[in-house]
Amino acid sequence: MPLVTGDFILQHARKNNYAVCAFNVENMEMVQAVVSAAEETGSPVIIQTSANTVKYAHMDYYYAMVQAALKHADVPVALHLDHGDSRDLAIQAIRSGYTSVMIDASKQSFEDNMKETKNVVDVCKPIGVSIEAELGNVGGKVGDQEYGAAGYTKPNEAKEFVEKTGTTSLAVAIGTVHGVYAGEPNLDLELLAELRNTVDVPLVLHGASGLSEHDIKQCVEHGISKINYATELRIAFTEAVKEYFTIEKDFVDPKKFTGHARSIVKQVAIEKMEMCGSINRASTMNI
Repeated sequence: MPLVTGDFILQHARKNNYAVCAFNVENMEMVQAVVSAAEETGSPVIIQTSANTVKYAHMDYYYAMVQAALKHADVPVALHLDHGDSRDLAIQAIRSGYTSVMIDASKQSFEDNMKETKNVVDVCKPIGVSIEAELGNVGGKVGDQEYGAAGYTKPNEAKEFVEKTGTTSLAVAIGTVHGVYAGEPNLDLELLAELRNTVDVPLVLHGASGLSEHDIKQCVEHGISKINYATELRIAFTEAVKEYFTIEKDFVDPKKFTGHARSIVKQVAIEKMEMCGSINRASTMNI
């Protein structure tokens, strides 16, 4: 099945009150694991590479790996640039074959964020590429300033932002953070519900790695349509490799430990798909 747009998947999720898992991948094995998990569960899925990941290997490599994995797949898959930081990077992703891009200008002022987002929207919309933007301060990355509740997404700003930029989905700040949580997350679900009722585009949750199943399901219930997973998959892959070296000592074939890690990542992906409610949703999509 050919790649679909992120918007195609997310609009279905929003309409049917579930969330799509968006998994950041780092290598071939993680691509294989995610697509295999989606096939086994009948789940639509979004595969992502971050701006940092594509510094390690060009987007052409990731596009080619996803295309190879989809040759015999029968579920909707979108390929998304996560946390793109410039119009030029978005264009590079589009030229490589990505069907969805994120422009993250959330560290800039509200007006500058709108301007940067609109610049990318103007490139993407005419050619049918989906656009995700971020409004508010999720935080958690090295060097991020922590604003607390003052950095949460404001409904009136979200409404203006979506209307003026034309972004097709919006990542919101409601108390999650990127990376591993240092303490118990405190999610503002009332704010999330208000945002869901204020804007007419799918809402995205960043910083989901480490949230409990209860938290995930509450976020979906209150309006989230896309949930990003990056750190948990990286941890799963790396710990599986470490584990294999304690099981087997005398080997020289890297496929041994990468294959083991692939199977563990697939299990994690399936668990997340179950939490988000995307199981068997592919069969209800008009492709």
